[in-house]
Order: sequence, then structure tokens, then C-alpha cells
Amino acid sequence: MKIFKRGKDLSAIFLVALLILSCGIFMSLKIKADNISRKKIPGSSIIYIPSGRYLKYAAFGNASLLADLIYIWAIQYYSDYTIPDMYEYLDHIFSIINELDPTYLDPYDVGAVIAAYEAGDLDLALKILERGLERNPEQWLFPYLAGHYAQMINKDHKLAQEYYKKAMDIEGVPPIVRRLYADAIFKSMDYKRAMQTWLEIYETAEEERVKKIASNHLYNIKATIDIENINQAIEKFKEKYGRLPMELSQLVRAGFLDSLPKDLDGKEYIYDFRKGEVKTPIIPWKR
Repeated sequence: MKIFKRGKDLSAIFLVALLILSCGIFMSLKIKADNISRKKIPGSSIIYIPSGRYLKYAAFGNASLLADLIYIWAIQYYSDYTIPDMYEYLDHIFSIINELDPTYLDPYDVGAVIAAYEAGDLDLALKILERGLERNPEQWLFPYLAGHYAQMINKDHKLAQEYYKKAMDIEGVPPIVRRLYADAIFKSMDYKRAMQTWLEIYETAEEERVKKIASNHLYNIKATIDIENINQAIEKFKEKYGRLPMELSQLVRAGFLDSLPKDLDGKEYIYDFRKGEVKTPIIPWKR
């Protein structure tokens, strides 16, 4: 009995110590929050909450409602550009919302937009979108947006391909994502794979509009490959003869090309001998 009583006493002491420690921590957080002007940043104490998990317990079953309220506050907070270092807590604030309601989709999207375009932090934008995909694996929108940001903001076409591929593996993804995937392959200069992907799009397209888009891309890829080969031959000709060829047929006669390639429509490429420039007879998108 004495051992049992002693155990109860130790448990009580432990609980009291834990309570004192908790109070100390939250008092410290309160002091930090109180140092921020409430008039300037109303509700800013939210940034000192350790995690959304703590709020879930305090919400008594109203976590989704609380997520809504914090999200509305966050929109107002990030609309006030007078706040110093406002993006320092961006990930933390939106992670709280995400933890309170993991299936609430808008905050992932908006948080990533703020991170990418306002904070200029693409890595954070991708992190937020990846968090959204992890908690909502059926949502193709998140890897699609990640691919879009990687391609448009960072010009990282290989990373964009990875995200577009993830989106393509999710049911319900719109066909345009596959076209963006093919375009990212082309822009990473993997012409052979780009040609194959666009050809598959062309052959499986049900709409004439999509077939036309694919055809134009196929034209552009072939022209890019052909013109690169012609330009290489021109450089070799110039190195050997010290001048530019007067016409492209000289490249064949000099042995730098087996034959002159033609565009996808069977037309010859245009050559300006004064500048040594080769171009297509028509703009691909105006065929």
C-alpha cells in the first residue's frame, strides 16, 4: 500500500511540474505576442501556436470552422503589405489551417500562390502543394500547379515533367496536362521523346482542334532538329572555307549534309546567306 501511495504521489508531482512548465511556455508565447501591436497586426498571436494539432483539441469538434476563421484572417494578414517580415510565418500559418482541416483545398492553392508570386519562394510553394497532394491524393490540381510553377517561374522543365506526370496518373486529370507535359519535355531539349509524346497525343486526339495543336508542335520539333543540323553544317562549312555558303545546297555538295531536310509540310527552309540564318517557311502556330 505504501508503494502504491508513493507512486500516486510521484504521479501528482509529475502532473504539477508538467502544468507549471506548460504555463511557463504559454506565458512566454503570450509575452512575445503582446509585444506585437494589435492595431497593426490584429490576431497575430496565431503565429505562436506550435501546431494545428493543439488547436484541434481545443476546437471541440469544430476544427473545420476554426480553419475557416484562420484562413479568412490569413487572407487579411497577407493583404497588408505594411507588415514587416510578413512571409516569415507563411508556412507555419497555412500548415495550421491544413492540420485543422486537411481536406480544405483552397488554403493549399492560395498559400502556394502567396509563396510563389508574393514571397518569391518557389520551394515553399512546392512544399505547400506537395502537402496538399499528400493529404488529398485524388486531387490532380496540386501536382499540376506545382508543375506550372516549376516551368513558368524557375524554367525547371525537368522538375515540371515530374509534377505533370504525377497529375497525369490521377483519375479525372484534364487532357491539357498531357500537352503541358509534352511541352516541358521539348523545352528540356529531349526532342526524340517530345516527338514521340506529341505523336501519341495526335494519334489519340478526338478533337480536330487538339490534333491541330499536336501537329503544330510536331512541325516545330522537326524544324528545330533540322535547323540545328543545318546550322552545325554551316559552321563546319565556314571553318573550312572561311565564309558562309551562298545557298544551302552547297552544304550537301561539300559533304556536310547527306541531303537537305524539308519541313513537316515538305517545304524547303529559308536561308539568308548574308546572316547565315535558317528559318521555317511559316510560323508553326500559323499553319
